[in-house]
Amino acid sequence: MGRVLRIALACSVIGPVVCAAAFVTASADAQQEKPQVFRAGIEVVSLNVTVSDAQGRYVTDLEQDTFSVFEDGAKQELTYFNRTNLPIALSLLIDSSASMEQRMEHAQEAAIGFAKKLRPQDLAQVVDFDSRVEIKLGFTNNIEQLESAIHATSAGGSTALHNAVYIALKELAKIKAKNPDEVRRQAIVILSDGEDTSSLVSFEEVLELAKRSETAIYTIGLQPRETSALKGFREAEFVLRQLAQETGGRAFFAKQIDELKDVYGQIADELSSQYSMGYASKNPRRDGAFRRIVVQVSRPNSTARTKRGYYGPVGP
Repeated sequence: MGRVLRIALACSVIGPVVCAAAFVTASADAQQEKPQVFRAGIEVVSLNVTVSDAQGRYVTDLEQDTFSVFEDGAKQELTYFNRTNLPIALSLLIDSSASMEQRMEHAQEAAIGFAKKLRPQDLAQVVDFDSRVEIKLGFTNNIEQLESAIHATSAGGSTALHNAVYIALKELAKIKAKNPDEVRRQAIVILSDGEDTSSLVSFEEVLELAKRSETAIYTIGLQPRETSALKGFREAEFVLRQLAQETGGRAFFAKQIDELKDVYGQIADELSSQYSMGYASKNPRRDGAFRRIVVQVSRPNSTARTKRGYYGPVGP
């Protein structure tokens, strides 16, 4: 039985902090999200980095000295580097609004194919959203349960995309590593075919929360078949691109439903081709300001992609 989560109070923004969203099913006191920290007497900003060549192929054989990391223009020194993929915690968001009704079966099969590529050490949850948001299945590595949960999605209602992303980010934030072996990359994969029409949470608030998280967001925009819906899809396209770009994910757009299998496959390939690295920031200020990150690689015709930045620490 899935959990239906409704946002009872829209969020507000005070300075850089996203505040006060209350859920019916759980307390959600606003807390400032910090960058992932490995505590060994020093705070380390963690990055998941994707490198591709001029043909778009993933480059997976680079050494640490190939990378240069800059924070607000100042070069940083990497304190750890790993080419072995860390386990992942994944939230799989599926748009089940009424406009998806004729294409739901194909969308389900494509999402199931993606879930089957997860490794035993990975965790995934299934989130179904229309005018409400329902967690069909909590985090698990059981592929059969994931398949059943995806099949259980059904179309109807309007689209609460912002609510769904907000709740997925909050759910992922609950996954805490108790030891180094439990450290996981976090990602959200969203399939949607239209603009948000019924969320309580604004796009600005969701984007702010995403930027404060350690979550890469991958978005799949499925173009509607009705010409009358194309204007709304253009608005959705902007939202999906921004969520992906700010968090180091990637936005995909499909004109036909049969393209979804290939798109999900590309996302699975990227998640299995990333580098994990981190650095202790040379910026001593604890002002909570947003810090821009740029990662460069010295191999010719290769480009690195990661999240655009993070919010610095606050306090003494």
